[in-house]
Amino acid sequence: MRPWPALWALVVGFFMILVDSTIVSVATPAILSDLKTDVGNVIWVTSAYLLAYAVPLLVTGRLGDRIGPKKVYLTGLALFTLASVWCGFTTSITLLIIARVFQGLGASMMTPQTMAVITRIFPPDQRGRAMSLWGATAGVATLVGPILGGVLVDALSWQWIFFINAPIGVIGFVLALRLVPDLPTHEHKFDIVGVVLSSIGLFLLVFGIQEGQKYDWSTISGPISVWSLIIAGLVVLAVFVVWQSRNRGEPLLPLRLFKDRNFSLANIAITTVGFAITAMTFPLMLYAQTVRELSPTKSALLLVPMAVISGALAPFVGRLTDKMHPRYLAGFGLLCCSASFFWLSQVIEPTVAIWKLLLPIALLGVANGFMWAPIGSTATRNLPMHQAGAGAGVYNTTRQIGAVLGSASIAVLMESRLAHNLPAAAGAAAGGEGAFGTKLPPMLKQGFSDAMAQSVILPAAVLLIGVVAALLFARPSHMQSRPQDVAQPVEAG
Repeated sequence: MRPWPALWALVVGFFMILVDSTIVSVATPAILSDLKTDVGNVIWVTSAYLLAYAVPLLVTGRLGDRIGPKKVYLTGLALFTLASVWCGFTTSITLLIIARVFQGLGASMMTPQTMAVITRIFPPDQRGRAMSLWGATAGVATLVGPILGGVLVDALSWQWIFFINAPIGVIGFVLALRLVPDLPTHEHKFDIVGVVLSSIGLFLLVFGIQEGQKYDWSTISGPISVWSLIIAGLVVLAVFVVWQSRNRGEPLLPLRLFKDRNFSLANIAITTVGFAITAMTFPLMLYAQTVRELSPTKSALLLVPMAVISGALAPFVGRLTDKMHPRYLAGFGLLCCSASFFWLSQVIEPTVAIWKLLLPIALLGVANGFMWAPIGSTATRNLPMHQAGAGAGVYNTTRQIGAVLGSASIAVLMESRLAHNLPAAAGAAAGGEGAFGTKLPPMLKQGFSDAMAQSVILPAAVLLIGVVAALLFARPSHMQSRPQDVAQPVEAG
């Protein structure tokens, strides 16, 4: 078995689905114009993808344990690639939304399998380096998505942000078919009640959070309100947890996973990371395009220091992750991430020099380099092999829920700060449908900048919860017998 070629093969598909999570935002104006639709419908192009991606993750993680991660990954990759081509050929907003649902389903089948394969084919003392590659892929994809989207839309058309996935998907499929090993499967019984409860609960919760801002957190239709959906989702998920605790067969979510202190704490930490990274992007990009009047491509180029530094640090941090206590690495990365956002909130001004913006973004690259691998490897290191898929499904679900919470929360906060910092009429205009495609009057730039700067403080504060969780990590069991660690106290798990 050759683990590194297998991991590189999986990274191709993982990179593609992460790029697709960010690439569509750049093409939104072009889709709006070409398909002659409205903003509400175009939002669903992204919302449908995120919902279809987040909701099935628990199920697809366990499916990999039962059928085999390679088979589930290849099926998801084929579905994602075909759905991408379908997206490019659509001629109506309705068909585009439907095609995006199938894309999201494909992505949900692929993501847990990447982590599950790492857990199963790498020995514990090498998983840190493997996870560093996984984390670096996420960091680089954050940059490549907006830039690639801007280039393709400007040079060709919005359809090409989907067509580009076809050759990448074919290459990724062939590589995975040849290089990823067929791992032993485990004869799990499927928890049908758990599948239904978790799917309904997650759908109601994620849908309510995502659509809350659109409906002003009030009535959607008749007696149905945003809050009733969110509360119903929480109630159903509570019933799901009770069912999992009483299920004497094989529950979809083995609650004993959370008896591992590091698994529980890593899930808290990655939720704050998903929240913060998603939330930060919106105010930064709006400030760059609306106040500084940068094009989408030039705005995305602001993130170059982050991606370069993150990628350069990945091998170094990977080696450290296999040797050092994860609390120091993950805690340092999360603290750097929070500090970079606080720093950004101080330098976002209408006429600030670009290099002053690049400094905190560079610190964000350091944070990315130190966060992903230690948190991911800490979450999966102690999982039993037959539950690798279930654990990966939980981990990715919490990350995705964190991202949805971050998206919804930052939208509410930005709207609130715009209303506070701008005159009422100007605030409505700046937050309205046509605002970001037009030039912002000079008199409003200071107020708009202040609103975006104040909004960035939210993800900075949320990350402090992740810092606390990381500092509570226990020393992984594989480190406790190492000679170089004898002088250090061994902590209880």
